[in-house]
Amino acid sequence: MAEPPAAAQPAPAPTTHEPFVPAGVTMRDFNLKTVVLGVVLGAVFGSANAYLGLRVGLTISTAIPLAVVSVAIFRALAPVFGRATILECNITQTTGSASSSVASGIIFTIPALFLWGHPPSLAQMTALAVCGSVLGILFMIPLRSFLIVREHRTLPYPEGTASAEVLIAASEGGSTARSVFVGLGIGALYKALLSLFYLWPSTVKLVLPVIPKAVIGISTTPALLGVGYILGRRIATIMVAGGLISWVILIPLIAWQWGDTPLEATTLEYLRAAGSGAGVTTIGGLSAKELWDAYIRIIGAGAVAAAGIITVARSIPTMIESLRIGLREIRTSAAELDRGRLRTERDLSLVWVLLGVSLVVLAVTVLPGIIGFETTFLMRLISALAIACFSFCFVTVASRIVGLIGVSSNPTSGMAIVTLLGTGVVFQLLGWTDLFGKMTALTVGTIVCIAASIAGDISQDLKSGFLLGATPRKQQITELIGAVGAAFFVCLAVYNLGTAYGFGTEEMPAPQATLMKTVLDGVLDGNLRWDLVGVGAAIATAALLFRVPPLPFAVGIYLPLYTMTPVFLGGLIRHWIEKRAGAPAAARGKDQGVLLGSGFIAGEGLMGVVIAAIAVATARVPKLWEIVWAPAWLGELISAAVFAALGYFLYRVAAASRGR
Repeated sequence: MAEPPAAAQPAPAPTTHEPFVPAGVTMRDFNLKTVVLGVVLGAVFGSANAYLGLRVGLTISTAIPLAVVSVAIFRALAPVFGRATILECNITQTTGSASSSVASGIIFTIPALFLWGHPPSLAQMTALAVCGSVLGILFMIPLRSFLIVREHRTLPYPEGTASAEVLIAASEGGSTARSVFVGLGIGALYKALLSLFYLWPSTVKLVLPVIPKAVIGISTTPALLGVGYILGRRIATIMVAGGLISWVILIPLIAWQWGDTPLEATTLEYLRAAGSGAGVTTIGGLSAKELWDAYIRIIGAGAVAAAGIITVARSIPTMIESLRIGLREIRTSAAELDRGRLRTERDLSLVWVLLGVSLVVLAVTVLPGIIGFETTFLMRLISALAIACFSFCFVTVASRIVGLIGVSSNPTSGMAIVTLLGTGVVFQLLGWTDLFGKMTALTVGTIVCIAASIAGDISQDLKSGFLLGATPRKQQITELIGAVGAAFFVCLAVYNLGTAYGFGTEEMPAPQATLMKTVLDGVLDGNLRWDLVGVGAAIATAALLFRVPPLPFAVGIYLPLYTMTPVFLGGLIRHWIEKRAGAPAAARGKDQGVLLGSGFIAGEGLMGVVIAAIAVATARVPKLWEIVWAPAWLGELISAAVFAALGYFLYRVAAASRGR
């Protein structure tokens, strides 16, 4: 890839951040080859990610793998198209990464329609995906200057930072690139040994003595360790504290206080649909994981809901300011705006934002085929207003969440649950409690879920572009193209998987969608555990009173503890190094730990997509080999030892770059 030319136009006015490609430099970026390649890669990565999510309920961020793949492909095609620039690779990565967010929103909700016995058409699924994608991207545009630029120092956006580091390292080459690609190789090999050869378990668990059902664990994966190093100690500590509340306090408390209480029919139905709870009739008979599934996730959803409302309330000044600036821009021509701005500050005009949002709201209201053919005009109108309201709020929440903890930890399903709770209450008050009312409420949740998911994705992409010196307007346009272009292919993969295997089955359990169905059934049938939702809201509010940031704390409650602990350890490693070095990374030049951690994320992500693609092609989870350790603790000990060696290697590389 070409580096910025030595002779550039006059330097822009001093700013707090100098991008890799200065604002005064004109460089090739948005063109046919970059967009077409991005759409093709997005279709492949998004389809594979959809399968992965339907199998295990989790998806992976593909932004970093796409950055690596785009570099490799453009280098291979250099004899045909010439040497690609760093901004061309960034545009391809931005275009392709949108598909994973579309996949997340679809798989967390749509399978519930299959479970109700009313599968949607491929056209309806695609329309839902397009509406959610457009809303999420457009609502994020006015917030860019505040969340990405003004809060550059406080919101690290780990995947966006890592993507930029990967592209810069590939562009610079030499020793700078070495740590990234060493990390990439280690991350990919590690993931293959875990998920193709199953040499040791990927999670280490420790059952605490004395406290019943208390379990702590750690996911021994390099990507989460890398995210923690990029993120730092403070936010990781808050998140793991939320996880400890769930697994060391709430789960044991539920088992101790209500252990002899019979399980409710709806709870038992959900657990059995998820493949657990067989033969259990009382709360005390459930395992810690089953207690988390049945109760803590609802508490966590309440915590995320309350924290989201608090975040939105705190963000109202930002929203008002962004709208005020945007409305002022409406009265100014695009040419005049561009003359007064640097290339790296040019966003899509608020005119296009308002027009696009209005068209989506109008389409949902007028066209019955989007949220359901059995709907009335009043139902569609109220649904459209709910979609616009929830999407606008959760775009802000999602962008802040991923700015702190990354896309892979974005509790999109939690925000979808909040949407279903709110919409379900309105539908219940209006008497729309039949099956078609549930299906309509679910499609509302689908659009909001996709909007929140893709808002997190574009936030990471805009952060990467901010660091690299991309033109935001071109990134925003290409994200729209990538999302719309990949929507059909992602929906086709989900539709075919649902038709072939069915959802809620052993082959395609679709755990998140099963939870959404349970929530809607509970709200509209009048038997949802609102007490659990209230407990979560109370915990988030209490955190605020103790000056603990409620959003990362609530996310820690909602997500499994074992996903938080490696992030915490990565943050500790960085803290120890910075404490010894006496200065943060920014004050001492390049931090090879950030580059190595970026490589860990990229390598594991790439191998994860490869494994998911193999699974799609063979219609089964690939397992080339497996070691069954007896006793089980021996395998976990080996897993912990290998992970400790990985952490020590990260520490040594990072410390060496600081001169320690």
